Amino acid sequence: MADPAARAPEDTLIPTAHGRVHARRWPGSPQGEGAPIILLHDSLGSVDLWRDFPAKLAQATGRTVIAYDRLGFGQSDPNPHRLLPDFVASEAQDAFAALVDHFKLTRFIVFGHSVGGGMSVSIAAAYPGRCIGVITESAQEFVEDRTLQGIRVAGEQFRDPAQLDRLKRYHGEKAQWVLDAWVQTWLSAEFAGWNLDTTLPRLTVPLLAIHGENDEYGSMRHPEKLVALAGGPSAMLPLPGCGHVPHREREDVVLEAVGAFLDQRGV
Repeated sequence: MADPAARAPEDTLIPTAHGRVHARRWPGSPQGEGAPIILLHDSLGSVDLWRDFPAKLAQATGRTVIAYDRLGFGQSDPNPHRLLPDFVASEAQDAFAALVDHFKLTRFIVFGHSVGGGMSVSIAAAYPGRCIGVITESAQEFVEDRTLQGIRVAGEQFRDPAQLDRLKRYHGEKAQWVLDAWVQTWLSAEFAGWNLDTTLPRLTVPLLAIHGENDEYGSMRHPEKLVALAGGPSAMLPLPGCGHVPHREREDVVLEAVGAFLDQRGV
């Protein structure tokens, strides 16, 4: 049996052009040879907000799992800039590129939650040959009225100082920037026309779109478009009665589905 200490997560800070990003790596099984899985968090997320899902994912698949805090989030350095309308696509060239170089990744799978799902699609398109599979969870494919209404409701809730204090547990004094980056960017006129319509056809690798049917931030139209427009083989997993965080609400189902997807697609 492997030494449990040898499989403990490892934290590191990776320098980028605008500051350091924090990453955590959960080693897979010693016999595992599959490509590592890289997790991309949602608009208010962080490495710590994945909770114990990465460890369970590493155990279930036998693969190394890596999660990182985007610049401005979690334990990463503050982001000195406001988010630009192209922030979903540009992640592939910014912090993610530094992470790939740091871990010397020649092959990898991306797993993105919410806006991290859109980033995963953009990353797969930007790294043909290296990215060999994409898993999206609760991803937005375009700017939908339901998404904007959910953001407006959440923005009002965060007027309660206690709610912002909860965000500070994960982002410290960067919490207000994190909240503003989400609400102000998505509600801006400059972002209203954003979508993945021209990016998805560039994908040639397998894609799995996981989506809760009760997702308060996006209808089933999102995974339907992801699957319909993807250039490679694709599949959709609708989850009845599930909201925006399937890896927490339906953890066992998500873990099983990811394992089956990786095995069936040979990635």
